[in-house]
Amino acid sequence: MKALQLVAPQKLEMGILPDPPDPGPGEVLVRLRSTGVCGSDMHMFSEGGIAGVETEYPSVLCHEPGGEVVECGPGVTDLADGAKVAVEPLVIKAECEFTRTGRQNLALANEFMGREIPGALREYAVMPRRNLIEIPEPLTFGDAAFVEPLAVLLHTYELADLRMGETVAVVGTGPIGLIGVAIAKRSGASVIVAADRIAHRLERATALGATAAVDVRSDSAVDAVMDLTGCGAHVVVDAAGTAESINTSLACLRPGGRMVLVGIPSAAPVPLALWTALDREARIHVQKRSNGNDHDAVDLIRGGAIAADDIISHRFPIEQGQEAFDMMAAYREGVIKPLIEW
Repeated sequence: MKALQLVAPQKLEMGILPDPPDPGPGEVLVRLRSTGVCGSDMHMFSEGGIAGVETEYPSVLCHEPGGEVVECGPGVTDLADGAKVAVEPLVIKAECEFTRTGRQNLALANEFMGREIPGALREYAVMPRRNLIEIPEPLTFGDAAFVEPLAVLLHTYELADLRMGETVAVVGTGPIGLIGVAIAKRSGASVIVAADRIAHRLERATALGATAAVDVRSDSAVDAVMDLTGCGAHVVVDAAGTAESINTSLACLRPGGRMVLVGIPSAAPVPLALWTALDREARIHVQKRSNGNDHDAVDLIRGGAIAADDIISHRFPIEQGQEAFDMMAAYREGVIKPLIEW
């Protein structure tokens, strides 16, 4: 089968992988039809690794796939051939104390698409039935690809314990941060401050419900938060993952506030303003992916609470995948999030 492979830093080429095996018991053969390009893919594409793990060449990136059922293995009776599905990219290889207590994202034995197993830039994948969420009509393959990043943000706000009427700051308004703005708005946040250094992202944040959009090249996110809230935000989502953004996020918190770090730093260690956190008795969560939030994500998309096209700004055929990654790396042409389709 064909696969778009990362063969060197910032270089993608079409190649060939072995054809997928027949699906075994409890498995499904899926023809992949779409995938979003995630910020973590950009780390691997541009920097040659992520979170201390070096990229291997060649590798197949992306982990936000939508596809259609080709064949079901023995024991799978609830999916028809041709059914449209979103694909959960974390494959659990064995049950453990974490999977049994509702923390499947911390499974001790797992493989993740684009890391331990090939990612979504290939024609087919054999996946466990538990990893597939059927997508109802009239939702599209683009909607299916939007399920995974939306599920990540739903887990973010679970960790933050966001309550109606609270104030929120989102630092970094790439695709994940923008979904964070949209979900905060729909969750009843009274004030939402978005901060970034890219103008078109801030414009989109305003369109999605931000009370204020702060260009950190010229203005202070902390001052804006304090002016609008009095003593800081109840919840801060750091979707940038830099030392500067993390410490800005801490400074935006009110006493007793909650911060969730969903952005992934490019390097470690990250200097932390611990005295600021101590002064606020801050509750800091570091997030790992989503945690069984896919079905809720599908319900939100189906109900119109948020649309894939709120975040997906450009669409490319897989043959132009290099252009999609190059555009994302350079922030060209107002790009928010590219979708790759075939």
